[in-house]
Amino acid sequence: MIKPALLAAAALAFALPIAAAARPMTATDMHTMRRLGAPEVSPDGRTAIFSLSTTDLAANKRNNTLYMLDLTRRGASLRPVPGVDGGHSATWGPDGALYFLKAVGERDQLHRMPLGGQAVAISDFGADISGFKVAPTGDRVIVWADRPDCPDLACAATTLPAKPDGSGRVYDELFVRHWDTWVEPGTRSRIYSYPVENGRLTGMGVRVTGNLVGDTPSKPFGGGEEIAFSRDGRTVYFALREAGRIEATSTNLDIFAAPADGSAPPTNLTDANDATDTLPTVSPDGRTLAYVAMARPGYESDRQVLMLRDLASGQVRPLTRGWDRSVGSIAWAPDGRSIVVEAQDTLDNPLFRVDVASGRVTRLTRSGSAHNARPLRDGSVLYTLNSVQKPDDLHRLDRRGRATQLTAVNRELLAQLDPVSFERFDFAGANGDRVYGIKVKPQNARGKLPIAYVVHGGPQGSMGDAWSYRWNPRVFASPGYAVVSVDFHGSTGYGQAFVDSINRDWGGKPLQDLKLGLAHAVATDPQLDRSRACALGASYGGYMMYWIAGQWPDGFNCLVSHNGVFDTRSMAYMTEELWFTEWEFGGNPTEAAQTLERWNPLLHVDKWKTPTLIVIGEKDFRIPYPQGLGAFTALQQQGVPSRLLRFPDENHWVLKPKNSIQWYGEVQGWLDRWTGKAGTASGEQ
Repeated sequence: MIKPALLAAAALAFALPIAAAARPMTATDMHTMRRLGAPEVSPDGRTAIFSLSTTDLAANKRNNTLYMLDLTRRGASLRPVPGVDGGHSATWGPDGALYFLKAVGERDQLHRMPLGGQAVAISDFGADISGFKVAPTGDRVIVWADRPDCPDLACAATTLPAKPDGSGRVYDELFVRHWDTWVEPGTRSRIYSYPVENGRLTGMGVRVTGNLVGDTPSKPFGGGEEIAFSRDGRTVYFALREAGRIEATSTNLDIFAAPADGSAPPTNLTDANDATDTLPTVSPDGRTLAYVAMARPGYESDRQVLMLRDLASGQVRPLTRGWDRSVGSIAWAPDGRSIVVEAQDTLDNPLFRVDVASGRVTRLTRSGSAHNARPLRDGSVLYTLNSVQKPDDLHRLDRRGRATQLTAVNRELLAQLDPVSFERFDFAGANGDRVYGIKVKPQNARGKLPIAYVVHGGPQGSMGDAWSYRWNPRVFASPGYAVVSVDFHGSTGYGQAFVDSINRDWGGKPLQDLKLGLAHAVATDPQLDRSRACALGASYGGYMMYWIAGQWPDGFNCLVSHNGVFDTRSMAYMTEELWFTEWEFGGNPTEAAQTLERWNPLLHVDKWKTPTLIVIGEKDFRIPYPQGLGAFTALQQQGVPSRLLRFPDENHWVLKPKNSIQWYGEVQGWLDRWTGKAGTASGEQ
C-alpha cells in the first residue's frame, strides 16, 4: 500500500528542483511507478477522487487504493479514502455519497459511503459484474455483466444453460474468439437495472437491453463511456453492435435508448448510419445527446465527428464536421455552452473546447497527452496529463488558460533517474508530404549513440509525446540509445486523408517515410550512429519488421518483431475482427487477393538476412501466434540469427509486470548484442 505521508510529500513538493540524476531508468522502475486513475469530481465540485495503483512484483499484479484531493485549497495533499481498503471503480452519487465496488466473499458488491460516514454494502449480486452507474436522481443503479440469455441478473446467475459432458463448444457463426478470449456461446455483456429503496438495491436486476443480441459495453475495450443516464434517470443510452453473421465484419455500433426500468424494448437512435456511433453523453439540461459518429461502414479508423441530437425532436447536428480531427472523448461544460474533447494533433493528444452554438474549436492544452477531462463549475478543467518524460498526474486549467499541476505521485522515483531529452522533427516524406517524428536520448549522453528505430502499430496510430507502460521510449533510451520514431503515412493526428493514405498501401508510402525519416534524423544529428541501428515494432510495426527484412535487408543491424503479421493472406483468415483486413486490403481474401499478395512479407523471405528477435503471445487472437512462429521458422531454415520469445499467458500486449520486465531484458539484450553496445539490459536491476 502507498504510504499517505509519502504521497502527501509528493503532492506538496513537485515544484522543487529535481535532485541530481543517479542512474538509467529500467523496466522495473517503470512498473513500480504509481499509476493515477481517472478522477471523478464530487457534485459540489470541491473534491476529486481517483485510484493510485502500485505493483506487487512478488504477486505479479497491481493493487488499487482510493485517494481524494481537496480542489478548493492550493497545494492540498492527497488523502486516502478511509474505510474503502480494496475498493475500486469509485464514483459520486448526486447526494455527495461515494459509491464503489469491493469484494464481499467471492464477488464484488456495490458499497455506499457518505463522506464522514461508514461504508455499507448495498447490493447482493449473485453474479460477477463488470461496472456500474448511478442515476443522476440517485434512485436507480445499472450494472453490466457477462451473462447468458436471461431476463434478469438473478436468473442469469442461477439458471445457467446445460453444457455437454465433453469439453467441446459448438459455434454456428463468428465471433468464435475475440482479442484474447474464446467466446462462450450465448454469453454477452448486458445491462441490468436495479431500483434503490431504503438505501439498498432491490429486485432481481432487470435486463435493459431487451432482446438485442450484442455486447454493451462493446468488446474488447468498451466501458462506462458507452453508457449514459438521462438527467431524470428514466432512460439509459448505450452503444451496441448487433451480433449475427455480420458481427466480425461490422463496425456498426449504434446508440440505443431504453427505459431504465426495462419496461419497453430499446429504440435504435442511429439506425440510419451503418458506421460507428458511440460515446453517448447527455447535456447538463438533459435536452441534448452528444455522441461521435463515423461515416464509412467497416472502417475502424474513420474520423469521429462530434454529433448533437435534440432529444425532443430527434434532429441531429454534426458539430465538428468542418474540423479535420477525430474526437476521442466527450465532456460537457456545466453550463452546457461548450464541450471539452480530446483529439490527437501532431504528436500530441491535447484537450479542445468546442463551442456548442458555432462549432468553433479552441485548443486548451499544449504538449503531451491529456485525458479524462472533467469541466468544473468555475470554468476550469481538471484532467490527467502524461508525456515521454513521466506518467500521468492531475492538472487543472483555469478559465484564463493557465495550467497548474496538482499532483506529483512519482516525484521521488523520477528524481533518482537520468533525464532524457525529447525532440520533434519534420521532413519531406513520401509524395513530398510533411511527415513528423520524435527523438528521445539520454540528456547527458556524450559521443555517438546507437539507434533504436521504433515503428508504431495500428497502423493508424502515433508515437508522440506520451507515456506508455508497454513500448516506453524513455526505457529504451535510458541505457544509452537514441530512440527515433516517425509518424509515417497512415498515422493519426494529421487529418483524415493522411490516415487513409495507408489503405491498400501497407508496404509503400510508410516504408518510404521510414527510410527518409531515418536519413533526415541522422543527417541533422551527429550524435546518431547510423552504423549501429536496430528497428523494432509491434502489430503493424511487427509487420513492418518482416517487410523491412525483405525490402531493406541492409538497413539494420537487427530487428525485433512483436506479434507482427508475417503472411497477409493467412492473417485475413486467422484474425477475429475481419473488418480490419477487409478495409485495409480492399475486401475478403478472395476479393483482395492481389493486394494481399502485393504487400505479403512471406513472399520475400529469400532476401532475409538481418538478425531478428520474434515475440509471440499465445492468447493473441488479433494476430495469432502462428504468424510469428512461421516467421521464426523461415529465419531458422535460412540460417539467419534469430530468437523466439513466447509468452503463453499474454495476448497482443505484454501486461504482467514480470513478463514485461523479462520482455525489456530480452529486447534490450538483442539490441545490445547486435549494435555492439556493452552494458546492463534495461529490464535488469
